[in-house]
Amino acid sequence: MPTIEKSKSADAVSCAVVRNAGPVEAANGGGVFHIQCFDKDGKLKWEEQSHNLVVNEGLQDMNNKYFTGSGFTASWYLGLISGTNPTIAATDNLATHAGWTELPSSSGYTGGRKVASFGSASSADPSVISNSGSAAQFAMLGTYVVSGAFLCSVSTGTSGILFSASEFSAPGDRSVVSGDTLNVTYTFSLAAT
Repeated sequence: MPTIEKSKSADAVSCAVVRNAGPVEAANGGGVFHIQCFDKDGKLKWEEQSHNLVVNEGLQDMNNKYFTGSGFTASWYLGLISGTNPTIAATDNLATHAGWTELPSSSGYTGGRKVASFGSASSADPSVISNSGSAAQFAMLGTYVVSGAFLCSVSTGTSGILFSASEFSAPGDRSVVSGDTLNVTYTFSLAAT
């Protein structure tokens, strides 16, 4: 008896609809530390510009203060990072930052952390604010390695908010000696890329 083979056929159709949900707006906040080192005679020895990491604590503080109006702080201070090859982490805060060390004001420079006096955002570029009109000046007291900078909400101690920190990019760590002055500016932009 001959074998009879049977087969079945079927068609399948599938489709998907991709819909544009509309425009999405985002603010990419970030800042840049600009540091100039002048020798005792006022001659520029070196200059460094480095992009920062706005740490989690800083982002949370900014959102809470702006959107919920909680505990507004108008005072901000700049500090220096010392040592070689620091690493900045999103989880850093003033009390715990395993990858870097603050240059101590008692022996490294006079007067402690410096006030960051920010100007107002302008109508010409409303996303940017800076202390470029009044750079923070650090008069160095000895020979050190400076490797970055940070912005925080207290002039001393570890109880305040660490907003951002940055390590220098190549060529990296920089040497300073007694008599040098570091001028530090911080520019923050809500349109940073």
